Amino acid sequence: MELFDASLSESIEHAARLLHAGEVVAYPTETLYGLAVDPFNPDALARLFSAKGRAREKAILLIVGGAAHLDRVTTGISPQAQAYMDAVWPGPLSLLLPKHPDLPEALAPGLDRICVRCPGSAVARALCDAFGGPITSTSANASGEAPVQRLTDLMLPDIALGLDGGVLGNSKPSTIVDAETGEVLREGAIGGARLVAIQGRIRQKGP
Repeated sequence: MELFDASLSESIEHAARLLHAGEVVAYPTETLYGLAVDPFNPDALARLFSAKGRAREKAILLIVGGAAHLDRVTTGISPQAQAYMDAVWPGPLSLLLPKHPDLPEALAPGLDRICVRCPGSAVARALCDAFGGPITSTSANASGEAPVQRLTDLMLPDIALGLDGGVLGNSKPSTIVDAETGEVLREGAIGGARLVAIQGRIRQKGP
């Protein structure tokens, strides 16, 4: 794996070219290091699952650089989902949204929804923008193992490039919420009190 400075625009452009070529790229988010591939490329997705040793039935989270990328990911944004986005994005909150029919089945096998977030990391958003759309965001570690805090500790095979954002703290992963029901599917960086406040504002607005 080649290491490049994540703060340099030419490194991000190089990473985007590799994504278009079907390669796997490691990159920093505001929580953990993630692994990116082109989510519309079945061969790249297969390479990602193989590198992590990840079970094929497990869904893969996507990140977007901004609202302009959402029309490739989902068929619609409900008022509830929009309220969560307005309150937290960019930030470590992942939302279950209706899955766009053009997304490969491998991203969310057997499911009609996809997990998406707009990250607080400027590097992650810049990578999406340079690539021109959504990318995968599964943690940079072998399946079942702890995420790495620095890229030099990443020992997975078949990773073409790493955007080095330095040592990341012991951050929690993004919180995952079902935007329609408010159910917390994974506890993470966005705490309960903040979610309760958002949900209270949603209820006040009503249908």
